Amino acid sequence: METWIIGTDDGEGHLELHTFRPVTADTATEAGAAAAPAGTGTVTRPAPAGAAGVVVVHGTLVTDALYLPFARKLSRLLGRPVHCYNRRGRAGSSPQPAGYSAATEIADLAAVLRETGASDAVAHSYGGFVALQTAQTVPIRRMVTYDAAVSLSGDLNRRWRPELERSVAAGKLDEAWAHLVQGLETAGPVSKLPLGALRMLSILSARTRLGAEMRELLPTAVAELRAVLAADAELADFAAVTTPTLMLSGGWSPAYFAETGRQLAAAVPAISFAVVPGQLHEGPIRPGNRLALTVAKFLLGGSGALPPLGARRRRLRPGR
Repeated sequence: METWIIGTDDGEGHLELHTFRPVTADTATEAGAAAAPAGTGTVTRPAPAGAAGVVVVHGTLVTDALYLPFARKLSRLLGRPVHCYNRRGRAGSSPQPAGYSAATEIADLAAVLRETGASDAVAHSYGGFVALQTAQTVPIRRMVTYDAAVSLSGDLNRRWRPELERSVAAGKLDEAWAHLVQGLETAGPVSKLPLGALRMLSILSARTRLGAEMRELLPTAVAELRAVLAADAELADFAAVTTPTLMLSGGWSPAYFAETGRQLAAAVPAISFAVVPGQLHEGPIRPGNRLALTVAKFLLGGSGALPPLGARRRRLRPGR
């Protein structure tokens, strides 16, 4: 895996990227040639890209670290580079700027596509929102979203909890996490627990590295949710998306993600929709091969065979 940095187009920051490449004699030589200076662990430019790659765009409250196993599988399946990057406000990337909005994310994804030479995108949750917004103005060859967080005709307004923002501002992060989980319902059955129980879960999870990281990222979640609501759109607004796009939703994900996918697929010729059975909202960051195989098959566009990943493939259940 390569770790490298690119500057943002607004000149206000930088983005941290991690890249997986198919292992060949050539790429091994390139990786050695691009080795970072001793003690830094990063390079400012990647090794030569070779085949056009894929960019993975992560969701809210997480860093790209959780997506690295998924990215590695995609690279192996596709025989192409796969790039994960940390969106602003986390890990090795710059903080969210004062004027943060969907436009910030669109420009950043466009910069990542350009600098990596990637042609395709795979995006999860809020990342799916970013990718769909970007595809309206930036050329992307093929794209897959999973549980894309898109607001149509105000349908996500009722999931916004003003208490979330107030709790973050007051430093009551356990309370804020409880409101976020209960509002978005992305934690499966846990989302149905009373606020008091969710606060207790937040306190307990804060003792883990991942739980502590999520608490630190709560301020970025407020800004990102506001960006989704500010970009609320009608179906006709997505007519500009001409990129062949597969919108996926997990069979065990909150139902509103699938409803959005079905509506967009019915209205926009370039978009199709399907449900991946047995998958929760966090599908791309969970173990297993089913989702990676589904994504790789679409990105290949029916050309080329997929190498085995050591697990039995299952059929995709149509979503419309």
